[in-house]
This record gives sequence, structure tokens and C-alpha cells, in this order.
Amino acid sequence: VSLDGRGTDEDPAAQVCKEIEALGGEAVPNYDSVSDFEAAAHIVETATEAFGQLDILVNNAGIVRDRSLVKMTEDDFDSVIGVHMKGSFNCARHAAPVMKDAGYGRIINITSSAGLRGNFGQTNYGAAKAALMGMTFIWALELGKYGITVNAVAPAGATRMTAALFERTGSEPPPEQNPALNAPLVAFLASEAAGHVNGQILGRTDYAYTLFQHPKQIAWMWRDGGWEPGDVAENFDAVLGQHLQHVGMVMPKGMEYGEK
Repeated sequence: VSLDGRGTDEDPAAQVCKEIEALGGEAVPNYDSVSDFEAAAHIVETATEAFGQLDILVNNAGIVRDRSLVKMTEDDFDSVIGVHMKGSFNCARHAAPVMKDAGYGRIINITSSAGLRGNFGQTNYGAAKAALMGMTFIWALELGKYGITVNAVAPAGATRMTAALFERTGSEPPPEQNPALNAPLVAFLASEAAGHVNGQILGRTDYAYTLFQHPKQIAWMWRDGGWEPGDVAENFDAVLGQHLQHVGMVMPKGMEYGEK
């Protein structure tokens, strides 16, 4: 699928297959859209028919249609949600029974700091990526007893989806933005060695891999019998207001938030 989801581009999938085969591996392309439930079933069938089993699912399909809230269209929103969120559900829904029957599986959802912290102009993308973290937690609970682990990775890297950022600034991606740097972490999570890792959110910053803390309460404001609105206003700043959290990602110089 093209970057904005408005057309199809089969070249990237075919190119990846050629690269894998050139390194001595085996690969089979599939050009169905993950956003279609039945098409996702065919994607899983393509893998099982070609290789006889399905051990690993990486939900990495994505498109972007960045707009600020006041400019985003319903189609912009639905299209991005359809690929990132529904597409991940579609693929996992069809892959999980195959893995369950085998008693083994690895599902890796690709999330983003846009879902973790927010990013200007990405209501659709950030919402989908935040949803993927929720699905990761739930699937880990549901599927763990079948030998299936489910984790999420928030990668970093200059890809086709982020090329426009660097084109706009006229700069080249720095070495630490090489997307290949994400691969070892994903490969580990997909391996038998990671059987004890389940329901986790991991990421990459420069040359470091990171583990994210799950959301939890960090401050409490208690009153026996409950609160009245005026009491909340009187006490909020002195208690909860002391722990307000930063909103948004830290952007590289020259790529700060701007109107979209």
C-alpha cells in the first residue's frame, strides 16, 4: 500500500523478498491490505501454505495522513485507524488460532512515541498506536497460557513514512536513525529465548533499547466521603498539580511542532 493508503505499491514487498532471498532466506510476498478482515486471513494463509506453520507475527503495516485536529478529515482518521489498529487486530485474529493450535507463537505490535506521549498533527496515528499498547496488554493476558507472547516495540528510524520530515528541512538522517537498528530487538522478541517476556512495551532511543513503565498512578488526593467541585479546585494545585506530566515528544532541532 502507498504511504497515505490511497493506492498500491507492490515494489517494497517484492524488494524485501529479493533481499531476503539474496541472503539465503526464503520469502513470499503478499499484496493484500491488512485493513480488510478477509484479506488479512489470506495473508496468514499465504504464510502457512508457504512455510507449513506460523510462528511469528509482526504488526508493522502503516500509513500516515498527518493533519491537525481542525484540518483532519474523517477519511484521514478512518484510513490510518484502519491500517494500524484494525489491521493489527485483523492479522492477530487470524494468526492467534494457528499459534494456539501449535502451542507456540510470538506477536510483536509496532507502536510509537506518538501513542506514548503524543505528537502534533497525529490524532489518527497516535490514537492507533496507543490502542496497540492496550491490545498488547490484553492479548498477553489472553494468549500467554498457550505459549504465545505478545509485546510491543516503539521503534525509531528514518523510513519511507518519515522521509518528508527530512526533505522539509533539507537534512540527512543521522546514523542513529538507521531503521535496521530496531531489528535485533524485534528478532530477540520473536525468538524462543524471549519466552519469559510478555506484555511489555519496549523501544529504541539512538543506540539504546528501552523498557517503558506501564501507566500507573503517581499521586493521590483523598477525602473521606468524596469531593465537591469547589474542594477539588481548592486542593488540586497543591497535590495533583505538583505532578503534572509533560505532553508530546521531544523533537529534533529543526523539526519542532508546527501547523499542519
